Amino acid sequence: MVLLTFNITCIEAEAKNGFQITDDERLEIIENNTRAILRILDIHDIKSSFFVEVSLVGKLQSLIKAISSKGHEIAFYNKDSSPEEIESAKKNIQDLLEKQIRGIRQKDVKVDQEILKLMEFNYVSNIDNANILFPFKRLKRDTEITEEDGLSIVPESISPYSQLPYNDFVFQILPMKYYQNMVLETLQNEEFVLIYLNTWQFTDFKKYRFDIPFYRSLFSGKKMEDKLDALLTFLNDREMATSRMKDYIF
Repeated sequence: MVLLTFNITCIEAEAKNGFQITDDERLEIIENNTRAILRILDIHDIKSSFFVEVSLVGKLQSLIKAISSKGHEIAFYNKDSSPEEIESAKKNIQDLLEKQIRGIRQKDVKVDQEILKLMEFNYVSNIDNANILFPFKRLKRDTEITEEDGLSIVPESISPYSQLPYNDFVFQILPMKYYQNMVLETLQNEEFVLIYLNTWQFTDFKKYRFDIPFYRSLFSGKKMEDKLDALLTFLNDREMATSRMKDYIF
């Protein structure tokens, strides 16, 4: 099973010297990138899970409704929000969509699992930092879903052969043929592959002059769209099953 997921977050980088990017433009970038992703998913008839950063939930309600209306899962991404902020956002979006928010993803700041369970989350998807050095370290860790404090804990997927994690940077930088073979090899040994990408990777950095490292701008924008399209074509041609996170776990 392939679990394809997207993090909807604001790019943290500032604008390059001599350029200005307003908060409204940042939100416009998120909306445009996400809608480009939705078009590609629609073409291939694949459903996925979108993890929306908690602080953006109130600003992206129309986009969130559009994602949900196409059958994709809405979950939360916690950057640095308090439990109170998470609980408030969860109630607001559940009222908006008339659906339960089942999942939450965390990285640097992690809310206690017992608190998340009290908020009626069902699963936690924790991820690690991805930079030019981290993805190429050899990793040893469990890649099976476990139960803790009444929650399903979903780990990052790692290729058993190359030891590369299926994070956003690895997808962006690896040749697609190598990435496809990595998926095939992993599914020969594991029950699922969890892939996550960031919507900001689909930004046209020649148009929006963010001050980001050179390696982060490589194969971004339209090239990311083409890579995503190539991956989904590969999955469908191979008749490989895909699923939203909440459906696979429950």
